[in-house]
Amino acid sequence: MLWPGTLIGAGAGFLIASIPGAMLGALLGQVLDRRLQLHSWADVRERLGGRPMRDNDELLFILLGRLAKSGGRVMAPHIEQARQEMRLLDMTPSEQERAVAAFNRGKSGSDSVRDDLQRLKAEPAVSERVLRACWRMCVADARVDPGERQLIMLWGRWLGWTPQQVEALGAEYDVHSQSLLTRGGTYQASLALLGVTDSSDPVQIKRAYRRLLSRHHPDKIAGTGATSSQVRDATEKTRELHHAYALISERRGFR
Repeated sequence: MLWPGTLIGAGAGFLIASIPGAMLGALLGQVLDRRLQLHSWADVRERLGGRPMRDNDELLFILLGRLAKSGGRVMAPHIEQARQEMRLLDMTPSEQERAVAAFNRGKSGSDSVRDDLQRLKAEPAVSERVLRACWRMCVADARVDPGERQLIMLWGRWLGWTPQQVEALGAEYDVHSQSLLTRGGTYQASLALLGVTDSSDPVQIKRAYRRLLSRHHPDKIAGTGATSSQVRDATEKTRELHHAYALISERRGFR
């Protein structure tokens, strides 16, 4: 004798078996999306055991997006710095997609970040990492706008830092220090710094810029056990590269 539940199960099995594969996949996808709020098979894999993007990472890229847009226009160095932060975090393709989405949300300025930042007061190492990344984004275009500084000072206060502590951290990324380019460097000096020529196309220039950034980034240098002096030198070199690329891209008319 078959119980009603068995009959229902058998009937459901027959109905499922009769649905074409493509249609069945679409139906299952809709159910997964409604029930679990999954938007890609990468999300499914993460729910099944992959490392999901940390909330702190998403918050970081919202902040970076807001800083990049605070001057009115997101510049090519801002985009490249965001990519560099993804590389430093060793993000998977799925995590990079979420970081880009968070960066774009940050540009709109619609996300409230106060509660999230105050939550990080209990994690000094994480809050310092966030502030350092923010300062790096600020100097990506070789200058710190008043609006950018005001945002970082506010975020620092929410993180539990004093204004003096935030300024001291920012001093390590101070774009007003004497560097190759601020000592009167020119367009030609910028080309030489990146190892390109006036005839190099934008793709070659971008590739050279990214390669040098990856080689000299202070966080990467610090991870190798370098001294504080070597990290400062790497910070200065990175700043010069940002300045050089900003000058060249503006002169040549590409982003």
